[in-house]
Amino acid sequence: MPINIDCFKAYDIRGQIPNQLNPDVAYRIGNATAKFLNAKKLVLGRDIRLSSKELAGAVAEGIVDAGVEVMDIGLGGTEMVYYATSYLDADGGIMVTASHNPADYNGLKIVREGARPVSADSGLADIRQFAESDERLEAARKGLWAPVNIFNEYVEHIAGYVDAGALKPLKLVVNPGNGGAGIAMDGLKKKLPFEFIDVNYEPDGTFPNGIPNPMLLENQAVTSKAVLDHGAHMGIAWDGDFDRCFLFDENGIFIEGYYIVGLLAESILKHKPGGKIVHDPRMTWNTLDIVEAAGGVAIQSKSGHSFIKEKMREVDGVYGGEMSAHHYFRDFSYADSGMIPWLLVAELLSTTGKSLSELVGERMTTYPASGEINRQVNDAGATLQKLHDLYAGNALGVDDTDGYSFEFADWRFNIRMSNTEPVVRLNVETRGDQALLEEKTAEVLQYL
Repeated sequence: MPINIDCFKAYDIRGQIPNQLNPDVAYRIGNATAKFLNAKKLVLGRDIRLSSKELAGAVAEGIVDAGVEVMDIGLGGTEMVYYATSYLDADGGIMVTASHNPADYNGLKIVREGARPVSADSGLADIRQFAESDERLEAARKGLWAPVNIFNEYVEHIAGYVDAGALKPLKLVVNPGNGGAGIAMDGLKKKLPFEFIDVNYEPDGTFPNGIPNPMLLENQAVTSKAVLDHGAHMGIAWDGDFDRCFLFDENGIFIEGYYIVGLLAESILKHKPGGKIVHDPRMTWNTLDIVEAAGGVAIQSKSGHSFIKEKMREVDGVYGGEMSAHHYFRDFSYADSGMIPWLLVAELLSTTGKSLSELVGERMTTYPASGEINRQVNDAGATLQKLHDLYAGNALGVDDTDGYSFEFADWRFNIRMSNTEPVVRLNVETRGDQALLEEKTAEVLQYL
């Protein structure tokens, strides 16, 4: 009978176990995805959550019943599904994961051929409609469900983004938060000259040390302490499915993803001069300054992985970055990776002889930023309109690529509605004026 599946979001599928997401729902979505993609073969992967194995099995059954081959890469991270989908020339891929959500949540991320994203405006709505209906795609001959091992090829590909001969024996703290990053790290460690200090390393779907979300201050403390205790050159932490990585300098200071975007853009443009760098509109001045100085072309996109990937393909961008710690690479099917960014930064530490604080410190002083501040409001649309009415008249420029960005001589801010939560998100930055940053952040928050 028809059902209502309420765990479809803007970019993926995510819900609580078992009332929103369960094997029946997973089966329906697997079957619907096979139909929507008109697939012959699909990649399937799963994260370390306790519910992921059962849900992945149900997804596979739905695909197999549709007469489609399932290439099951097993336990890993979202970027491994991205890689396998391209490498195996599949018609699409499904990753069973809820990333950094609590342990009683799970979800699915779906891509089409070439690891192109499937989001609300490019297929998720169609998949939902079919999954909720009584219809099923049942082939006369069932598909094949078989394990496929692409791990070694994946590790070789990721390791190829840096020159191993240029790497120094750095000391690095690595904290997967008991998520899946340790799985990839086990392969990469064998190819790298670094000394690794492991924190919350073993994959454990019970998340004994808290949910794997490095954005939470309480989760940052353990990585920061380990960096200081061991005198490490850098700390690295990941979310559960390791499609994002978060960096700490040698002083244990958490580095906002915004500054890593500029750092990676500068590094990549040295090897790919004149390349196009795609960025989101939340905070921009540092990125624009760096890209112009490095001879690149900065191109703005709406926030969110599906929009960034679409824009990168449209303009053939060499790199894309969001302040949310998503980093996208042309050579990685324009997809995001949580492994490539820290490797590139480690290579910079090795080749420049500078510390991470030296590499980003000047930029943080030149363009101090508030970091993303979330506020619940009763009516997000009305709130944005109120701020537009308040600030647009005196602004040097107003941009509506994603919410509203207001630009003034010495400061700017972006206010946007979340695509995944009932909140508005605020980001403020200034030109080298920390006092002004605090003043203007407080001012906008007062209106919120």
